Amino acid sequence: MNPDADTLWRAPRWALAVLLALLGMLGPFSIDTYIPAFSGIARALGATPVEMQQTLSAYLFGFAFMNLFHGALADSFGRRPVVLWGIAMFTLASAGCALSQSIGQLVFFRALQGLSTGAGIVVSRAVIRDMFPPAQAQKVMSQVTIYFGVAPALAPIIGGWLFVHLNWHAIFWFLTGVGVVLWVANFKLLPETLHVTQRQPFNARNLMQGYWELGSSPRFFLLALASGIPFNGMFMYVLAAPEFLGTHLALAPTQFFWFFVLTIAGIMAGSFASGRLAGKIAPKTQIRHGFLVMLLVSVANVAANFAFEPHAAWALLPIAVFSFGWALMVPVVTLLVLDLYPERRGLASSLQAVVGSTANGIVAGVIAPLVMHSTRALALTSLLMLCVGLISWIWLHRRWPEIGRAVAASS
Repeated sequence: MNPDADTLWRAPRWALAVLLALLGMLGPFSIDTYIPAFSGIARALGATPVEMQQTLSAYLFGFAFMNLFHGALADSFGRRPVVLWGIAMFTLASAGCALSQSIGQLVFFRALQGLSTGAGIVVSRAVIRDMFPPAQAQKVMSQVTIYFGVAPALAPIIGGWLFVHLNWHAIFWFLTGVGVVLWVANFKLLPETLHVTQRQPFNARNLMQGYWELGSSPRFFLLALASGIPFNGMFMYVLAAPEFLGTHLALAPTQFFWFFVLTIAGIMAGSFASGRLAGKIAPKTQIRHGFLVMLLVSVANVAANFAFEPHAAWALLPIAVFSFGWALMVPVVTLLVLDLYPERRGLASSLQAVVGSTANGIVAGVIAPLVMHSTRALALTSLLMLCVGLISWIWLHRRWPEIGRAVAASS
């Protein structure tokens, strides 16, 4: 924690949460805004569904790759420069997407978007822990998730409106404008939260030492799996939204927003509950509650899909409840990751994001296209994703039972 934290931000705590949540909005806006226009972009560029799916994979793999470096750069040069350069690159890449005339060009600029988007997401986690002790950090991280949760609900609505009333290029011009606004806001408001005495040397030996220290740590790897893989239990439905919502549930593109509204409502409710529980119960207890919610609803979702024909009246609710369970436990797991190596919080946040985003890329490029033809396959795969995270947490809990046992201090 920065020893001068009290002097860096004098506005209310929620205001910093809003600023950091806006950084996190780039991710869902980059994905969810153009999903309603998938078929229209494919027709305009002469692309196949598989080629369109690669615009998602290119973004996600670019996101995963650059996350190897965002945190390390932020640990050496400070949080603020990394955020500003990342937003600037995202803005230029969004303009490139808007100007694309072929599917190859769109895939290329989507990859550039992915390379830059992670800067704000990764660094914002480190900023929170720089500024606040554990219990307060959990509350702020939960607030960030609540505000951030509005973005995936708004993004498809905005994207669908722009596509219907203008064209698909307007979606990426909108993202370009978002990038400009965020760059100006962070240039004026974001403080540098990494204390000069806590900066890491920027050289190959120190970087490789940090990568090895975290990459060879089974505690770190298991925590990253516990938070990152279950996310795909709901994210897979987002990736398969055109097929899941349009084909299986027979919803019109203008009705897709119901899926996003319910899912994000689950995330926001889980995040709110997580913040309320901060400092009141042991972190491992809260994590257990989150996994229990996800397990019960996943089993119920599988049973319902085998027993009934898919219908929007019930098929969207299990995903929303799953989202609640994930949001209940993920702020706690993220803080446990950051506190494993306090001197390398940026790098820890980076590598945690690498694990999650690599899984996201595999799900987007390989798994989702294989299972989105069937609601039963989607439900079973969602349960499998959860089980990977659950087994990781159980293994960690048995091997290192002291992790997450103590109630976080508020100051």
